[in-house]
Amino acid sequence: MQYRTEKDTIGEIQVEADKMWGAQTQRSVQNFAIGTERMPHEVVIAFAQLKKAAAKANHKLGKLSEAKMTAIETAANEVIEGKWNDHFPLVVWQTGSGTQSNMNMNEVLARRGNEILAEQGSEEKLHPNDDVNMSQSSNDTYPTAMHVAGVLAVTENLIPAIQKLKATLAQKSEEFDNVIKIGRTHLQDATPLTLGQEISGWKHMLEKSERMIRESVEHMRELAIGGTAVGTGINADPTFGPSVAEFISEAVGAPFTSAENKFHALTSHDEMVYAHGAIKALAADAMKIANDVRWLASGPRSGIGEITIPANEPGSSIMPGKVNPTQSEALTMVTVQVMGNDAAIGFAASQGNFELNVFKPVIAYNFLQSVRLLSDSLISFNDHSAIGIEANLDVIANHVKNSLMLVTALNPHIGYEKAAAIAKQAHAEGTTLKESAVKSGHLTAEQFDEWVKAENMVGR
Repeated sequence: MQYRTEKDTIGEIQVEADKMWGAQTQRSVQNFAIGTERMPHEVVIAFAQLKKAAAKANHKLGKLSEAKMTAIETAANEVIEGKWNDHFPLVVWQTGSGTQSNMNMNEVLARRGNEILAEQGSEEKLHPNDDVNMSQSSNDTYPTAMHVAGVLAVTENLIPAIQKLKATLAQKSEEFDNVIKIGRTHLQDATPLTLGQEISGWKHMLEKSERMIRESVEHMRELAIGGTAVGTGINADPTFGPSVAEFISEAVGAPFTSAENKFHALTSHDEMVYAHGAIKALAADAMKIANDVRWLASGPRSGIGEITIPANEPGSSIMPGKVNPTQSEALTMVTVQVMGNDAAIGFAASQGNFELNVFKPVIAYNFLQSVRLLSDSLISFNDHSAIGIEANLDVIANHVKNSLMLVTALNPHIGYEKAAAIAKQAHAEGTTLKESAVKSGHLTAEQFDEWVKAENMVGR
């Protein structure tokens, strides 16, 4: 293995010769051998967009030459394209401000930028702090990258995933609109509804969650950039932050603005807490949908069995022919992880001390993991389960026929207490509801047939 000597304000350190990073990244690699959780790729890409925008803003202010700006921009574009993925090795468990990840980006862009300048015959040299990090601090760049990464992950991945499953449920709701089934509350029989109506509730959960997530993520479009070290904007022109936000917006095709109060932007992450709360609400709805599907598909002979779902793979290594609701299981495990992430994000965000919150990497990691897992699992659940839901008409009809809760239709005619007595007698004697009703003497068989009709009980 060949090495080169890099130097920072602490002193000299050896770096593998083929690595693009410099001394501060190397110190982080050596000092934080903690876990396997790498800084999210989304944060790396957002940092590259930020550094490119900052170079343009500094050039616009006359602080950075056109050659240096172009070199930074070209190097940043290569990072965005994935050319240097292996050169961002840092873990989440590092300094809580994300300083070392900021410097990792500065060092890679400076080194690659200097190669570009040399190829062009320029004698100018990029310095990771003085040029790539010009007018910036880790304290305002990391939260800026957090917000850019979070907004793009939600809008480009999670929202489309919600919409895909929502469209499938809308189609299933329409397809099964006339399939009357027994309802259930408290896991006990209740009055009828249609399978389409039941599924429409699932669809509306996704619609509501999508609206809440869209609204909440708007607050993350405010960026901390321009606040530098403590929010005062020291060493940055007052127009720098708004200019960077404008350049980022142009580059990613999504609107961002410079935060009104930088003191808030550096020390508080309530926007991400709020947005992840809406994401947690989606996870709660996804848990309910996935559980309903696996309950309704339970069996095939000893469960509820009112719907069938695709058989994707063998379900047991010992029980031949067994098939399990694996997509529901995967989705519900994801929702549990998201709920845990929400607790971590909320607690981490509460730890802002004075001018800075130093739990930023764990907030970013958990937020982006939630978005990634929910996006993937909603699509997987849609493609391998929801899209293949079918109604088991014979089972559904038999459950409706045998349900004692159809007795509810008798309330207006004979009263609650007499109707309850009929239902209890039918259950105790194992007879049909109709047999018990006629035996009670409170109504005739003809009246029962006229009053107790499931199709009249579904609230069309």
